[in-house]
Amino acid sequence: MISILPLDLHDPAHAAALLELLDHYALEPMGGGTPISATVRAELLAALKQESHYLGLLAFDGVRPVGLANCFFGFSTFAARPLLNIHDLVVHRDARRAGIARRLLDAAADAARARGCCKLTLEVLSENQPALAAYTAAGFERFMLEPASGHALFLQKKLV
Repeated sequence: MISILPLDLHDPAHAAALLELLDHYALEPMGGGTPISATVRAELLAALKQESHYLGLLAFDGVRPVGLANCFFGFSTFAARPLLNIHDLVVHRDARRAGIARRLLDAAADAARARGCCKLTLEVLSENQPALAAYTAAGFERFMLEPASGHALFLQKKLV
């Protein structure tokens, strides 16, 4: 039976599940194909504990962690309300196609509604068709203000 729980960074089992699932994601082609670094492993939990805008969700199949959503609250200036960005969504490869991603997305939406958020956001690689299908089925769509201006693009500039 699948259960979705808020991630407790002070619970050693939850902390281990976060690192295990994040590493699982990082090792896959859509996650970059390399494990999370020893530095990130050593610093992530303490850093997340300092982030007041962090929301983590874990999916368990019994006691086995099978899914993770790392989310961060932000703010929409156009709506003058908070929003929730789903930064990482991971389902273990052995547990895919069982509705776990949808359950994590629904739990994130419930948490966002409880905080008065106006929307959920996320980024996805354009060739990740399984993820795009799951997000579309959950009601996500490409962001566009005005059709003539096109769809929003996600860009980055690395600083470190």
